Amino acid sequence: MTAAEYRRQSKPNKYGAKKTVVDGITFDSKAEARYYVQLKQREKDGEVGGVELQRPFVVLGPKGELITTYKADFAFWDFKEDRFRVIDVKGVETAVFRLKKKLVKAFLGIDVEVVK
Repeated sequence: MTAAEYRRQSKPNKYGAKKTVVDGITFDSKAEARYYVQLKQREKDGEVGGVELQRPFVVLGPKGELITTYKADFAFWDFKEDRFRVIDVKGVETAVFRLKKKLVKAFLGIDVEVVK
């Protein structure tokens, strides 16, 4: 094996997640791919709409300075509950994620829901 081949090898995920492809979209984990399949079915049934994958949320401070950017796994409108939902599929909640979740709630007023 050459040095170039060695560098091209992908490292295993730190938390054991396996990348999965569904509908030509690569998801970071099997759980995220499963949630996507369920969400697409709910969209087909007319329960949800406006499904967005990897939707970015920009958190700005009081003077307009960038604090952080958070990318949600899924964002959509839930017609049954009549509300906008932001979902993140997590096996392990890291300290960085918990902080970003709190910042999104404090500055944008958006509750990020965690699905295991």
